[in-house]
Amino acid sequence: MILAIDMGNTNTVIGGIDETKTYFIERVTTDQNRTDTEYAVTIKNVLEMHEIHPSAVEGAILSSVVPPLNSTILRAVEKIVGVRPLLVGPGIKTGINILMDNPKTLGSDLIVDVAAAIHEHPLPLVVIDMGTATTMSVADKQGNYIGGVILPGLRVSLNSLSGKTAQLPYISLEVPDKVIGKNTIDCMRAGIIFSNVDMIDGLLDRMEKELGEAPTVIATGGLARFITPLCRHKIIYDDALLLKGLLILYRKNTQ
Repeated sequence: MILAIDMGNTNTVIGGIDETKTYFIERVTTDQNRTDTEYAVTIKNVLEMHEIHPSAVEGAILSSVVPPLNSTILRAVEKIVGVRPLLVGPGIKTGINILMDNPKTLGSDLIVDVAAAIHEHPLPLVVIDMGTATTMSVADKQGNYIGGVILPGLRVSLNSLSGKTAQLPYISLEVPDKVIGKNTIDCMRAGIIFSNVDMIDGLLDRMEKELGEAPTVIATGGLARFITPLCRHKIIYDDALLLKGLLILYRKNTQ
């Protein structure tokens, strides 16, 4: 089993995975004020919670969009499992041809998502990752990473709406029964949820037109489970997609 870690702006996903199964997926808060020892304790607690001894971890790999925390996490993992994790970034072998203006600026999480999707699904494809930001990454018929879109995530939009207005409250994200709300909270939920549903459907329509054929669409991220069932496009939800991609890249760079 390898320890696969995806550090996002809001949450850090810690997972245990090998070729046979995903052993666990846990999310903890990303906090730049925490020390490597504090993160080490968190990782140790996650392993203990799932009754996994550190000696069962053969290696580790980190994908991160928070560079200031990279060294902290790398040291934390090494303290617990005794191995230095691989870091997804320049120099790591991905097997993907990135057709972007500046490939080095592409987020490592996007590369990992597409690597996993290409391994499991027909091309061309679109990967939707719904976190702090919502990203849509596109691979063409040849498996090239050809680009995508980035837009504000659900919670970013919701928090901005509540924070910039005097009378709109902070609310939890739940799917309302109908679009036309009868109170402020249901109106806000309907606006956020259904606008994202229609936005994703609309963007997929445009991508399909540019690609010249219907792509396979895969979604991941903690918020995707609220949105994808409401879309009119067929979207495959895979919460472990990024962990699978990290496993693929780990094997490519260690064997």
